[in-house]
Amino acid sequence: MAIEGVAATVPLSAGERAAGLNQLAALRARHWGDSGWDEVARFLNEMRDRRDPGYHDNCRALAAIFYFAKLPTARHSAAPEAFTRQEQRALIAAMNHFRAVVSLFPRRLILPN
Repeated sequence: MAIEGVAATVPLSAGERAAGLNQLAALRARHWGDSGWDEVARFLNEMRDRRDPGYHDNCRALAAIFYFAKLPTARHSAAPEAFTRQEQRALIAAMNHFRAVVSLFPRRLILPN
């Protein structure tokens, strides 16, 4: 017996996905009181790890996130605990937008020979 009815999922644009992720982040903060900044701080510290073989690419990726969040260049090297609430919100919104965009990437990317 098949379930008949309206589809449970609908396609969303990147902007709609990003808005939804930001709304979820706001709901988590409101109802659980957790900003999730500890996870963001861990991410920033891992991306800044000089022992990582991809350190230079990680720095470029972080610069893209900071640029997208409209943070001044002077703040890009700040420690995670030094960011203001407004900067934290901007970074999380930028990261959510990147998450939404990455989810639309082609499934199988192949490097040309």
